[in-house]
Amino acid sequence: MQPIDRKALVSRHNPVLRRAEKKAPLSVGNGELAYTVDVTGMQSFPESYEFPLGTQTNWGWHSTGGRARHSLEELRLKPFDTHGRSVGYATDAAGQEEVFHWLRQNPHRVQLGAFGLELLDEDGGAVKLEELHDIEQTLDLWRGVIDSRFKVRGTPVRVMTACHPDSDQLGIRIESPLIGEGRLSITVRFPAPHPQARAWGNSIALNWGCSDLHRTACLSANRRGAEIERIMDEDAYRVKLAWTDGSMEQTGAHAFRVVPAASLERLDLTVCLSPGDAPAAEAADAVFEASSRHWEAFWRRGGAVELAESRDPRALELERRVVLSQFLTALHSAGTLPPQETGLMYNSWFGKAHLEMHWWHAAHFAQWGRIDLLRKSMDWYSRILPKARELAASQGYEGARWPKMVGPEGDQSPSNVATLLIWQQPHPIDLAELCYQAEPTRETLERYRDIVMESARFMASYAVWEEAGSRYVLGPPVIPAQENHRGDRTMNPTFELEYWHHGLTIASEWRSRLGLAPEPLWERVCALLSRPHEKDGVYEAHELISDTFETANIDHPSMLGACGVLPGKLVDKETMLRTLHRVRDSWAWETSWGWDFPMAAMSAARLGEPWLAVDMLLMDQVKNSYLANGHNYQRGDLLCYLPGNGGLLAAVALMAAGWIGGPDTHAPGFPGDGTWTVRHEGLVRRI
Repeated sequence: MQPIDRKALVSRHNPVLRRAEKKAPLSVGNGELAYTVDVTGMQSFPESYEFPLGTQTNWGWHSTGGRARHSLEELRLKPFDTHGRSVGYATDAAGQEEVFHWLRQNPHRVQLGAFGLELLDEDGGAVKLEELHDIEQTLDLWRGVIDSRFKVRGTPVRVMTACHPDSDQLGIRIESPLIGEGRLSITVRFPAPHPQARAWGNSIALNWGCSDLHRTACLSANRRGAEIERIMDEDAYRVKLAWTDGSMEQTGAHAFRVVPAASLERLDLTVCLSPGDAPAAEAADAVFEASSRHWEAFWRRGGAVELAESRDPRALELERRVVLSQFLTALHSAGTLPPQETGLMYNSWFGKAHLEMHWWHAAHFAQWGRIDLLRKSMDWYSRILPKARELAASQGYEGARWPKMVGPEGDQSPSNVATLLIWQQPHPIDLAELCYQAEPTRETLERYRDIVMESARFMASYAVWEEAGSRYVLGPPVIPAQENHRGDRTMNPTFELEYWHHGLTIASEWRSRLGLAPEPLWERVCALLSRPHEKDGVYEAHELISDTFETANIDHPSMLGACGVLPGKLVDKETMLRTLHRVRDSWAWETSWGWDFPMAAMSAARLGEPWLAVDMLLMDQVKNSYLANGHNYQRGDLLCYLPGNGGLLAAVALMAAGWIGGPDTHAPGFPGDGTWTVRHEGLVRRI
């Protein structure tokens, strides 16, 4: 079979915008920095877009009033009966609202600046977005460059935009007769800290008010560039600008204008962002060249899936989603921190990571043969391990308990839901195993040894022996992945039981690989762990559920993850198949989330129903829609949702490459009746 023409595959899905897609702007980035632009290729009209035109990094965080204004130790914990033992959780804000909500909102990610164009008409008036015409904006995925072309009153403007792959620098090139006419300049504006959409009138827009919450100072400026310092309470960063020729003037407390020299028809600009002293800015040419080398290498290595020759009319759209999701997750989910659900675009849940989503953001990197992109965020678990151990010990458990909603330093956030979730706990074990599958060496085992062992120690400690049933149980209290269940009335959630068994089994295998003696408790918990609860021939969310299946069918159908995301060692396949069919027919899919559709597709694939797998993956639902820029849309304040993109890639890889112990056939998760032609290379089978 001829190898896939990767450049043709990728390039046919280059987003091309011929109007202002106000919900779907394009971005460039490198996993640590992202810059989101309007149709001008810069952030010229941020107020006109529904989607925030942001500039975010993994180091850009702020704490309102200072980093030590409040601490977790100040919180009064709510006691939960845990099989006769009282364990406190930070779930109740009553009477401590200020501390509770400050800890949720801080630290929060910062929008580091808006770098745009100011365009003037012949009379010197500001040109509005609606006045631009002949718009054609293309994201060249093969090079990682946005090429934006438009006209102002018949005069052409072209802007090229790229991000350096190895440093937090943006390269921008502007070509137009408007420069020489004095009708085009660069605007540099800095918004105020903005913890969360709901903190400022339920808006996700950048915060252009509250000017007293931050300080901006120009440290130096000349005809070739400038350096600006930004200060917010105890937090600060630098912005270094380098341009071809011109001058900079301050136009407001937090705003500047770069006026190009009148002799120019082309202006190159480099924007360099840094948490401390800014390094020397590279030339824009160097940024474009580095971006092109990086993205071509990215697309040529790892996995590829081509579906365009299929007869199913949905195939080309699925192929588009697959290509764009690879770009977007490499841009937003491949950094040194587990990402927030909106990546490096704008703040959702205060910019913090939800660790139960880390698998959905990043596990697919292993399946697509790009294990280095997963490893970047894995080392963060080692950095926060002391705090995870403290959290476990504070609740009377052994090992390390990973928080759910978390900032960069590893401190858990209070929440009436998040603190009671547990399905993030086995993630580091599964992700470490993916790293070992890719590189089965002693070095890999040692690198993640403590993460795996301490995660498993907590899991074995968390399981409670129930004498009456001669079994180990999980919860109460516990809130399952299907979060609409009460923590004090939930026991033995289906997905979590399977994941506990999966994680402890892998951890035991790691002990063997390391030459360590077995842990009898881990093996005992695995052997005597409760089995998922079955009623009327289907698996329910958990054992104590009081609602009928038909009235509990909202949010995540997480029971399907037990045989789909996971190999289903504890479940009966026929029962799970009936469960899948019941979910398909009766679930309130409009209440689900972007990763639920690929989760259901993976379950259908493993259960031998490839037609259903495709239908689930491409179900016509709002939260399963993918915008022109490739982002998985959820709702008005959640315009992008990276777990949906990552879940799609995990599902397609499973469906195309199969899974260990699965059928030895080509593309077992796709229909084999000739409607789908699936070509793939470089994919790795999942467990």
